[in-house]
Amino acid sequence: MVKDLSNLSRAVSHALRHEPWLYELELDEEGWADVGALLTALRRESSGWSRLAEADLAEMIRKSSKQRHEMINGRIRALYGHSLPGRLRKIAGVPPTHLFHGTAPAIVFKIRESGLLPMGRQYVHLSIDRDTAAAVGQRKSPDPVVLLVRAKDAWQAGVPFYVGNEKVWLADRVAPQFIDFEIAP
Repeated sequence: MVKDLSNLSRAVSHALRHEPWLYELELDEEGWADVGALLTALRRESSGWSRLAEADLAEMIRKSSKQRHEMINGRIRALYGHSLPGRLRKIAGVPPTHLFHGTAPAIVFKIRESGLLPMGRQYVHLSIDRDTAAAVGQRKSPDPVVLLVRAKDAWQAGVPFYVGNEKVWLADRVAPQFIDFEIAP
């Protein structure tokens, strides 16, 4: 078994979310890749992964707190966070009443003007709870701001939302009128 599941997760995320062509992977329209092809590519990447097996990938997925990947019937994909050109097809859904978005305080003025945009990713990422959003925001600032998104109102106004996983929802964009900016950090 692979001991460093964190490095494995980073490599799998890079391969499935950002640059599959570097790993000679073909992703279908939903982002699925063949597990065997991914294993072959990762074994080439690192001599420490020469014995990498499907069970290692399964353990990585099972032990991950962020649930970024899923593996079914010999196929694997990243659930969200893609920066690939083109768009992966996602399952539309009815979001919860409120979602949250963690960000750096310095970015709030831009969000007030333009709303939440995907920036370098395919979708805007929204969290189901304040704590998760704060943890995401800490990647951008040690003192993040957590914004409340009135997701149900936005959805009723025609904004499509997509299921990411049990903690993450995705949207194409969220206009400022659906964001509460007076949330305490």
